[in-house]
Amino acid sequence: MSELVTSTKIDVSKKVSKRRKEKKQSSLWWMYMPSFVIVFLFILYPFINGIQLSFTNWNGFSQSYDWVGLEQYKRMFTDPTTWLVVKNTLLYGVGSTILQNIIGLLYALLLNQSIKMKAITRTVIYLPVIISPLIMGYIWYFFFAYQGGALNDVLLFLGLDKINALASPELNTWIIVFVNTYQYVGVAMIIYLAGLQSISKDYYEAAQIDGASVLQQFKNITIPLLMPSITINIVLNIIGGLKLFDVIIALTGGGPGNASQSMSTFMYDLYFKRQDAGYAATQGVFMAFIILILSLAALVYFRRKEIEA
Repeated sequence: MSELVTSTKIDVSKKVSKRRKEKKQSSLWWMYMPSFVIVFLFILYPFINGIQLSFTNWNGFSQSYDWVGLEQYKRMFTDPTTWLVVKNTLLYGVGSTILQNIIGLLYALLLNQSIKMKAITRTVIYLPVIISPLIMGYIWYFFFAYQGGALNDVLLFLGLDKINALASPELNTWIIVFVNTYQYVGVAMIIYLAGLQSISKDYYEAAQIDGASVLQQFKNITIPLLMPSITINIVLNIIGGLKLFDVIIALTGGGPGNASQSMSTFMYDLYFKRQDAGYAATQGVFMAFIILILSLAALVYFRRKEIEA
């Protein structure tokens, strides 16, 4: 009899525990709902609507438009400007990613040492991050400007000829990469610094006892244990670089012609200046596809490296 009572109590206790768990999970789902609603309203719905508009000839203002099927996509893939802006976009994304990670890692390695004014140096490097990208673009515009720009003032002082760097297709894209790198290298530095400080010093002490050089320690200890930080930085930098907009608008406006246009600025021109919203939506879908593919490829590749490390 006592065994039956005990068994009954255990069953009741399990049921109560299960109900509490279900109630807790239900409460958590309700807490998630505001985030889901915001994501749907401001991200998913506009994206779905953009895909729909990419099959139309809407001008962005009229109340009516025609369904044109795949015509806008055929137009996009036969448009030479598309491949120019794709090339520029990849340059901004990949170029900024490489530079931000190399320079950010070097900064982190330096500031992880016992040096004077370490906190102030970190602040100075990180400071550009908190400035609006548009404002940062205008700051550097006055440095590279042909008339009255600081760069040309220096060249004239040295007896050299002025250069119109922002109007040069060979230079202005790299200037944009440089400005974007300058502004956001502080983010990469902070992430790498956090990763470095999480690595136990015991590994380095053991390697020194075994006679490993500094380079060998960096290759066999630092890089493998820093892979999670590398993954985060690579993915964030790729996404940020591929959707670059503000700095381009401030520095070159996408010019001369379309020489420095990214896909973001090209969409802006199509929608607001040329009143070609259907084609702009098509470019937007293509850009989203490129960002998705490259960021996922980078994430999968570096996640595998984390496991191998």
